[in-house]
Amino acid sequence: MLTRFYRLFLQTLLAGMILLAGCNDPDIPTEQVYYEDDGMLVVDGKRTFIIGSYHHPKTSRPFNELAKHGYNYTRVEADQSALDSAHAHHIMTWMVIGSIQTDNESADRERIGQLVNRFKNHPSLLCWEMEDEPAFTWNSADPRVKPEPLIETYQLIKQEDPDHLVITNHGPVNLISTLAKYNGSTDIVACDVYPVIPQGIKPTYALYPDGLQGDLLNPYISQVGEYSDKMKQVVENSKPVFMVLQAFSWEMLKKEEERDTSMILYPSHKESRFMAYSAIVHGATGILYWGSNYTPQPSPFMDDLNKVCSELAGMQEILATRSVELYITKEYHELGYSIDTGIETLAKRVNDQYYLITVNSDKNRVKVSLSGLDQFEKAIVLNEERTVVINEGKLTDSFEPFDVHIYKLRN
Repeated sequence: MLTRFYRLFLQTLLAGMILLAGCNDPDIPTEQVYYEDDGMLVVDGKRTFIIGSYHHPKTSRPFNELAKHGYNYTRVEADQSALDSAHAHHIMTWMVIGSIQTDNESADRERIGQLVNRFKNHPSLLCWEMEDEPAFTWNSADPRVKPEPLIETYQLIKQEDPDHLVITNHGPVNLISTLAKYNGSTDIVACDVYPVIPQGIKPTYALYPDGLQGDLLNPYISQVGEYSDKMKQVVENSKPVFMVLQAFSWEMLKKEEERDTSMILYPSHKESRFMAYSAIVHGATGILYWGSNYTPQPSPFMDDLNKVCSELAGMQEILATRSVELYITKEYHELGYSIDTGIETLAKRVNDQYYLITVNSDKNRVKVSLSGLDQFEKAIVLNEERTVVINEGKLTDSFEPFDVHIYKLRN
């Protein structure tokens, strides 16, 4: 009886020692990564807006370069040193691990299980990814990867690692009902849309005969917001939506000997800035960039893109906070143009400070009066070094095509 008591005592003591050792292990996450009901991720107990890159800068210190320009999330190979370097620069990571295939099920399950268990306790890990654009097959209605093996893989990942999220990126096409079939295999849904394409470009992979990647009626960069809405419909507003935006020129995806230099076109700073904020206004809680690996570095375009990411990083506290309703009404002034979508807005509040993010989703100039701001006297326009007076609750301002104005509202 006494021997049994000591055995139980030693087992309890040993379990406690293991638990304490685990709590002191810096490689074990202290909190689960999760998302709240508005789709914003919570990392280490803090609501966090994601600014990410699929590719790394072509420098000897890529993670330092990413961190310097405001990125907090990047894709890495299954490599301990890459994860360590990312963590040293306060950058979160995601890793592609593939999926279970019917013809190789046993080996795939073993490989994925081992990979997950090898890296799941690394402090930089945020997400796993299985397959990119699984529903999309160029010029075909057949999916590249069906939902069922991804759902099976998702269940395996969650069995081995319930503390991290799974992300799935979809192409901009396919029916909402088709993409929704993949919801059971992911926690975060992303969508890639790259609408800066020169007229006259020769058809190539993923570009339709009309020279567009997207298939909505809107051919302009404001389609980013529409695809954000589409992805929210895919997940019925129940999961985070990230938008994957353009960090390349379509012509640069071709072999060098096949390129037409007159067709090399990159998004301008203004276009990149608009696309990011358009996605945010439409509910995206993360912005990722794809294609910089195909872009000369350094280059004016990369300088412009880094400037946008640095601005987003500087807005981190604002972007990560919950949106609020200001009950704004709009009155447009005649400029000789129709209004299609017009001005779109998103309001944020940090403590007692209100911010109003506005984008002009029209291809034409717009002048608008925003009413319902009676509690405010003026608006400081961030990054523009100007102030707009608010008269009797009405803010009047002008927008160039695809402009962004961010107002810091003052009493």
